[in-house]
Amino acid sequence: MTIAEIIVSVLVINATIMVVATALAMWRAPDALTRVNLLGPVVGVGVPLLLVAKLIMDWSTQGFDPNNFVRAIIAIAGVWIVGSVGSYYMGRSIYGVTVVDRLHHEAYK
Repeated sequence: MTIAEIIVSVLVINATIMVVATALAMWRAPDALTRVNLLGPVVGVGVPLLLVAKLIMDWSTQGFDPNNFVRAIIAIAGVWIVGSVGSYYMGRSIYGVTVVDRLHHEAYK
């Protein structure tokens, strides 16, 4: 194994550990709002680690390609933006469904 393959393997194993740990934590989470909040490590670190590992593997076999570098940066930024906005909207919708406002709840009785 080359040094690049070892680095890629370490990055992929770390990302896999994050995904498995997040899946187990989501399985044990008490409610839906907590499950949404647990997606952060995978979206924030796990997916970018996989993208960087792919980039390193490509660089070690084909050389530096600026096109792939720019695409990886855009993909990482896109994952962060979509993940944060999606998590915000899922959290807001779940919070709105699961939490009962006592003031309005008393008015509807």
